[in-house]
Order: sequence, then C-alpha cells, then structure tokens
Amino acid sequence: MKLADAARVQIGLGAAAVAALLCTGTVMASEVRVVDGDTIVVDGERIRILGLDAPEIGHAQCADERQRGLAAKAALAELLAAREPEIERHGRDRYRRTLAVVRVAGRNVAAIMIRAGHARLYWGGKRRGWCRPPAQKSASRISEFPSPAFSGI
Repeated sequence: MKLADAARVQIGLGAAAVAALLCTGTVMASEVRVVDGDTIVVDGERIRILGLDAPEIGHAQCADERQRGLAAKAALAELLAAREPEIERHGRDRYRRTLAVVRVAGRNVAAIMIRAGHARLYWGGKRRGWCRPPAQKSASRISEFPSPAFSGI
C-alpha cells in the first residue's frame, strides 16, 4: 500500500487505524535516501534495516571499513533505485530509528546485501569489527630466524 493510498483509507478507517497500519504494516515507499549500507530514510523516516550489519562510513575504525561502507552504500542505493521498496516495521532501536524488514520485488534486502558480501547477518548484541587485524608473521617468515642452536645459546 502506498502512503497516499493509506491517507485515502483514513476516511473509512479513522486516524487511529491508519496510524496503526503505518507503524506496523507493510507499505510501499515513495522517497528513499540511502544513509549507509544498513540505514535508509523513507519519506523522512529514518529506518534501520533488520537482519544485517554493514560497515560504517562516518564512524569507521579504519580506512578499509570506510571503503567497504561506501561500497555497501552504493550497492544498497543501486538496489533501491531499481524498484520501490516495501517496508515492514517492527518497532524502534535505541537511536529512535524504525526497525524494519525491507523488500524489493518481494526479495529481502538484507539477504541480498549479505549474499553480495556487503554486510553480515546481525540480530542485535555486540557487533564484530570490520577492520582486518595487522598482518602476522607467517610460519615461513618465522622459520627464517635462526634457531637457538645457531645463536650460540
């Protein structure tokens, strides 16, 4: 249901029923802006897509995370530009964003982003970082160091 259609339904249902439909039901979006790989703004409403965690852009912990975040944002923007997304609301998070399952042509956006490698599965709790750990010496490099037998010890 498009938001304009929901407004027309208000005549028959009453304002409280329409408000409940918009807060919990599935509606089609009209104006969409991508914030990052897991957050969008739909008709002025900030929405956190349920089921995924994408790399950060503004609060990235390293350059690699920022690059991955920009790639995730671009992929999500391309995905949402193709078709009008369906929004299924499921409450709010601690930042007051609407939590929602987002679908395009009936396909779950979180699943698409995860399969494409732009995000990870996430259902709350502590998130893993996106920065790669510093390179560690490989076994072949360690074997280049002389053993204690050769060091005179």
